[in-house]
Amino acid sequence: MRPILYGILASLFFSSTFILNQAMKWEGGNWMYTACLRFLFMIPLLLVIVAIRGKLKPLLLEMKKRPRSWLGWSFVGFGMMYVPVCFAADYEPGWLIAGTWQITIVAGALMSPLFYKTVPAPGGSMRVRETIHWKGISMSAVILLGALMMQLSQAESLSGRDLLLGAAPVALAAFAYPLGNRKMMEVCEGRLDAYQRTLGMSLATLPLWLILFVAAFIEGGPPSAGQTGQSLLVALCSGVIATVLFFAATDMAKGSAPKLAAVEATQSGEVVFATAGELLLLPVGLPPLMSWIGMLIVVAGMTLYSVYSGRVATADNTLRA
Repeated sequence: MRPILYGILASLFFSSTFILNQAMKWEGGNWMYTACLRFLFMIPLLLVIVAIRGKLKPLLLEMKKRPRSWLGWSFVGFGMMYVPVCFAADYEPGWLIAGTWQITIVAGALMSPLFYKTVPAPGGSMRVRETIHWKGISMSAVILLGALMMQLSQAESLSGRDLLLGAAPVALAAFAYPLGNRKMMEVCEGRLDAYQRTLGMSLATLPLWLILFVAAFIEGGPPSAGQTGQSLLVALCSGVIATVLFFAATDMAKGSAPKLAAVEATQSGEVVFATAGELLLLPVGLPPLMSWIGMLIVVAGMTLYSVYSGRVATADNTLRA
C-alpha cells in the first residue's frame, strides 16, 4: 500500500508541471527555457541534498562504472520525457496533456518483456523475462478510452495541427519515461536511493539542458523573471519532490511487473490535480462535458488496474512462499 500512496503523492506534485508550464506559456515564455530551467535548478538542489546525506561519492563512482548506460537511459527517461511535454504545452491545455500522459500506464505494461525478474529455482534463483499481463492491458485500455475522449472533446476548439503537435509528443514521452526509469533501476541494481538516482540522471542529461538554454537565449534573449521563478517551483515540486517520491515507489515495487504497473497507474491522479489547479489558478474555461466523462473514465481505469495489479502481486508472493 505504501508504494501506491507514494505514487499518488507524486502525481499531486507532478501535476504542478502541467499547470506551471501553461502559466509560462500564457506569459509568452519559451518552451525550451521551460524544459531546461527545471533541470538546471534541480541539479544544485539535489547536489546539496545528496551531499548532506553523504551519498555523493558513491553516486559518482556508480556513474563512472557505466557512463554510456547513464547517458543513454537518462536521455530516454528525462530528456525524451520532458522536452516533448514542454513542446506540447504550446499547443494544448495542461489538463489535456495530463490526460494524454496516462498512456504511460499502458506503455509500462507493454514494455514488461524488455525486463527480467529473479525467481526461486533449484539450488538458488534464476532470472526470467517478465511477461505481459493481458488482462491488465485490457483494463488499462479503459484509460486509453478516457484519454481519447478528452482529445476528441477538443476537436472543435483546436485545429488538427494543434491536436497532433500536442498529442504525439506526449505519447512519445509516455513511453520514454517508464522505459528510462526501469532501465536505470536495472543499471543501479538497488545500490542507489531515489535521491541519488534522480541526481545522477539529471547530471547525465546536463549537456541537453545546456544546449536548450543556449538555443532559447539565441532565439529570444534571457528568460523573464516570471518564467525563472515558475521554473524553480517546477524544479522543486515536480523535479525533486515528485520524482523522488515516484522513484522511491518504483524501488519498493521493483522485481514485480504488476506492482510497478500499479505504481505507474497512480499517475492518473495528475489529470484530476492538473484540471483543478488550472481552473483555480489560470484564466481557462471549464472543459466540455465529454472531457469530464473522459477524466472519470481515466480515474476509473486507474482504480481497476491498481486493484488488479495488487491481486496479481499477492498471488505471485503466495506462489513464491
